[in-house]
Amino acid sequence: MAGHLQPCPQGLPDRRAPGSARDLYDDLPDAGHGIQRHRHLADGVWIQAMMSGLGVRAARVVAVAAFLVVGVAHAATPAQIVAPLGLPPMTVPEGNPLTREKIDLGRRLFMDRRLSHNNTMSCGMCHVPEQGFTSNELGAAIGMEGRSLRRNSPSMYNVGYQRTFFHEGREPHLEDQVWGPLLTKVEMDMPSVGYVVEKVRQLPEYRGLFEAAFGGPATAERIGQAIASWERTLVSGNSRFDRWYYGHQADALTAREQAGFTVFMGKGRCAVCHLVGDRSALFTDHLYHNTGLGWERTMFPERNSYKVQLAPGVFVQVMGAMLKSFEPPQPDVGRYEVTIDPKDRWAYKTPSLRNVALTRPYMHDGSLATLEEVVEFYDKGGIDNENKSPLLQRLNLDYEEKTALVAFLKTLTGDNIEALANDARLAPASPPNLSRDPSDAYSESVAGHP
Repeated sequence: MAGHLQPCPQGLPDRRAPGSARDLYDDLPDAGHGIQRHRHLADGVWIQAMMSGLGVRAARVVAVAAFLVVGVAHAATPAQIVAPLGLPPMTVPEGNPLTREKIDLGRRLFMDRRLSHNNTMSCGMCHVPEQGFTSNELGAAIGMEGRSLRRNSPSMYNVGYQRTFFHEGREPHLEDQVWGPLLTKVEMDMPSVGYVVEKVRQLPEYRGLFEAAFGGPATAERIGQAIASWERTLVSGNSRFDRWYYGHQADALTAREQAGFTVFMGKGRCAVCHLVGDRSALFTDHLYHNTGLGWERTMFPERNSYKVQLAPGVFVQVMGAMLKSFEPPQPDVGRYEVTIDPKDRWAYKTPSLRNVALTRPYMHDGSLATLEEVVEFYDKGGIDNENKSPLLQRLNLDYEEKTALVAFLKTLTGDNIEALANDARLAPASPPNLSRDPSDAYSESVAGHP
């Protein structure tokens, strides 16, 4: 399969001496700065299995080294990402060029439970590799000590193509996104950025990994850069739809699936927000829309009954009075929390539909369990409210159109799903004895305990 990692090609110029390295890379920021300049890696390598080195053609290698703050060049194995069929070239920040060392480090950090305050939560526990890098069992994510979060865990597939992060788009940079969950009390509950950095520095296995990736110890910027580097490799395309639409493979879709695409582009109005281009498709407009779901939950918290998920696929209706003793729902007004613009109340980011068959439940709050429920919701035009997107309207689809549309959505699954999940599991498990690790002494000193 194309795109696996291979050793870096021989014959690249030796740029390890500080002087020559600075001559070659004098347009890059020093390692201590967060400058977010970007470039297109139009022909990089599609990293999908990532198991045995770096797979690139020598002429296309971005031979960029990360500089130490002291100005001495640090040699690392450069990596690139090439878009599979159906996806555009990915933009990667020049201040955080991909290297295999950063990718390996980021994978390990993503799966390490010690990045939570009490050593019980990792990023990978809400973004489960085998569950579409989300959590199929839960509508809303579960965080620290079993606390319920406001929203569904977004899938990490193709996250490197996103322009903003979180459902309301509050973070514009992938390198900085990780600090939201790390520092949020109900998620991973870390007290401060400095606390995280010091905790990671005290874990002996990370010292060599940060040295190899960055030429120095863990810093806040380097932690974010490493995790973002690995997340950018979660690229998934070359679906049956891509082979039919972009690869012109006539038999890649059935007649019903092709009919579903016609509904998607036409009567179903799906492509108004989930865009399909002539050469590639991310299936999102990167914008924010009010469908009415957030409005209903906020404005009518005392509904007579609630649909509660007990187990995967198992739902019961519970009377509202029975939930009085539980933690009250947290307010959520969507994009308004970022812009403070009343028109943005209850608007949420348009998600990509790639691999959508694997990323249930759906919507920002995980309130719709199946694709069939999603189609029914949009067929009714969403939920009316003063800020509902004018793009939503009743569709009046018949049964055949609905089933064809669902069949089409299931063709958007990439061909490397198992490889991506297996790659995530290359990260070693957290040590079994998590009650006492090298960070505990630091934890006690910060808390003021003897």
